[in-house]
Amino acid sequence: MTTQDRLLKLTGVEKIISLKKDFIYSNIKKGLFQKPIKVGKASRWKMSEIQKWIDELE
Repeated sequence: MTTQDRLLKLTGVEKIISLKKDFIYSNIKKGLFQKPIKVGKASRWKMSEIQKWIDELE
């Protein structure tokens, strides 16, 4: 598994994008942020998709 394929917990996403859970889930509902992948009951985000979102902001 490469770094780009790594699955991140919510806390990891918050650290990378410097925004909190409320922002993330609000923007998921609006279709402006990547939906998480469900692993059992846990939510995970692909590092590559978070990086793509960051790149699109620039």
